[in-house]
Amino acid sequence: MTDLKTLAEAIIKGDQNTAVEITRAAIDEGTAAESVLNDGLIAGMDIIGSRFKKNEIYVPEVLIAARAMKMAMEILEPELVKAGVKPIGKLLIGTVQGDLHDIGKNLVAMMLKGAGFEVVDLGVDVPPEKFIERARATDVGLIGMSALLTTTMVGMEKTLEALRDAGISAKVMIGGAPVTQGYADKIGADGYATDAASAVDVAKRLA
Repeated sequence: MTDLKTLAEAIIKGDQNTAVEITRAAIDEGTAAESVLNDGLIAGMDIIGSRFKKNEIYVPEVLIAARAMKMAMEILEPELVKAGVKPIGKLLIGTVQGDLHDIGKNLVAMMLKGAGFEVVDLGVDVPPEKFIERARATDVGLIGMSALLTTTMVGMEKTLEALRDAGISAKVMIGGAPVTQGYADKIGADGYATDAASAVDVAKRLA
């Protein structure tokens, strides 16, 4: 019987090949897709998130682990759909208009996927209208906005106002280098995260 702890370890090490092999073997043996997700992939990414928070590992290690998880998820996703396993939440994420930075946003998206969220990534330089359009089309419960520059940070307030004016009720969380809890409170955001690992905690709380 496949040991899902070994799958979690492969994710932690960022060993894509082993992660894919174990995921395939688990499915072939009839292990429940939800167990493979929770006890293997999410368990591994939880440890990565915890180590990242404590500064025991850094962005490159997180990205390597997230890639291993992504490869395994490609094998597992059809099984999750067949089994009717629902994500713990659905989140729309994007870097606000005028800002072309995506490393932080990509990291948050990967960590959220690793925590069991369905993530719709809008990319960079996203105008308020696109956030509104996709929020309506995908019926998300959460929206994440990122900015790396103080000059583009104001786009968060503009987008948040536009979302509320459009009647979008999804909770909004924000983050990025210049962003603070004070700014989040000022513009009326529902959540703020200092880093990708904290973003997972905030998203779980809001979801």
